[in-house]
Amino acid sequence: MTQSAAGTPAAPDSPPPFRNYVEAVLEALAADPGRTVLTDPDGRRTTAGTLYEDVYRTAAELAARGVGRGSTLAVLSGNRPEALVTRYAANLLGARVAFLHEVIHTQLAPEVVARIGRSVGTTMWLVDPALRDLAGSLLSQQVLGPVLFLGPGGPGGPAADLTACAARRSGTPVASAARPEDDWCIRMTGGSTGTPKNVCVTFEKYLRVVTDRAALMRSRPPRPGEDGEALCFLACASIAHSAGTTVDGVLLAGGRVVLHRGFDPGAVLDTIERERVTDVWLLSPMLGQLLDHPRAGTAGTGSLRWLGYGGHLLSPARAERAAEVFGPVLHGWYGQTEVGLICEAGPHEHRRIGRMGQITAGRPIPGVELVVRDAAGRRLPVGEVGEIRVRSWQLMSGYWEQPALSAEVLSDGWLRTGDAGYLDEEGYLFLCGRYKEVIKLAGSHQVFPAELEGFLLTHPDVQECMVFGVRRPDDAEEVHAAIVPAPGRTLDPALIREFVTSHKGPLYAPSELHLLPEMPLNAVGKPDKKQVQDRLGLTRASVTVY
Repeated sequence: MTQSAAGTPAAPDSPPPFRNYVEAVLEALAADPGRTVLTDPDGRRTTAGTLYEDVYRTAAELAARGVGRGSTLAVLSGNRPEALVTRYAANLLGARVAFLHEVIHTQLAPEVVARIGRSVGTTMWLVDPALRDLAGSLLSQQVLGPVLFLGPGGPGGPAADLTACAARRSGTPVASAARPEDDWCIRMTGGSTGTPKNVCVTFEKYLRVVTDRAALMRSRPPRPGEDGEALCFLACASIAHSAGTTVDGVLLAGGRVVLHRGFDPGAVLDTIERERVTDVWLLSPMLGQLLDHPRAGTAGTGSLRWLGYGGHLLSPARAERAAEVFGPVLHGWYGQTEVGLICEAGPHEHRRIGRMGQITAGRPIPGVELVVRDAAGRRLPVGEVGEIRVRSWQLMSGYWEQPALSAEVLSDGWLRTGDAGYLDEEGYLFLCGRYKEVIKLAGSHQVFPAELEGFLLTHPDVQECMVFGVRRPDDAEEVHAAIVPAPGRTLDPALIREFVTSHKGPLYAPSELHLLPEMPLNAVGKPDKKQVQDRLGLTRASVTVY
């Protein structure tokens, strides 16, 4: 019979005490305190022992300021070690963290940023010192809760420097106060269809996400002909999103992390070579910039075992080029903030092409169920386009304080993704786009933007593209495409329309093609349709199928 902490017999069916993901990471750090686990953007290296103590010191400081279960800490920070330390410390105390990284890049007015913070019940703001101007404006907006800085240089002096104050605290370990059903974070969605929504994920679910990520990393063998490399992850995308989850998995797996403040393709190639990076996560536009860099193919990238990407479609030509430059390491991810990772396409699966020329999004990962249904909820057969619905252990607990909106997308453990797609006979998923972006032509005809984008990307003159509907004076819609030409290629709009017409029919041929020098991106690194259409002075279509 098991014994309780007090030495009395415990009930035979008592569940084991809940283990916070932070406790798991800290245990891994304590196992080898002398090893380097973190390299910051300035090249400073942090050992496992130092990171371990910094988390407990910061937790002590936050606790002294009243942070605990039920607190919400809004984090506005780039990729800096202090942001990671503070998240661990807050989560150890059972507080939830609201990742408001997007507002840093959207140039929102301070009163809007403050309103977003209030909407998630913020009790404390944690701000990167590089954002001191925004922080000063927040202070003037009388936001809910104090504003602290993740380092020196912010308004308020030393008393507002959380890092300096924490350094004076004891690093004595404390037990986690989090409960499995508590929300570990509030994450803003990408907002591709409007105002971002605030997604809640519990500690219990996130623990499994991190442990699964760590197990996967431990299982990856070295590349053929290469000596085994110690696990090293380069975080050049925001650690407020997928890169941050991967950082947690790397530390749990006994690896090390290199942080970049932002994305610079030359710096990424240099770091991969210098640090012998094994794993890196990129948004699709980042991968494109990396492939276009003059040193692509000549830099020492042989240490890479895994290059993950996501965000939007990759053309078959780009995937082939990536395999030439980096080897068979490319992994495409399809997921949503509401449900986490849904599908993965491995290196050789990038050769599986759909009917419009697009690469598959892959097959569901273990533990994820996926079906395609019509508007009435009927399951559709192979090859028919419908709404993608997902059931997963990673599913969000709901949108923050929006039960009606949560009920619209959640039903019996299934999430209505709002994405259109179809499955082939072997269970591979092909994406057609967002239902809210479908282009409704005259009569009953409709065009799915992502499907046409995938086809346009097969043309050698097209490097990037964006398809969208524009409302005409008669309220019908027509197809428009914004295209970034491939380097060194001259793009003729008439030939592109002829290419589409001859292969797919006149229904899909864009009425107008707009040539762009580069594709504008939104706050999370995805092509920004609203920005493109506003720049072009076009009337955006607004269609909701479901």
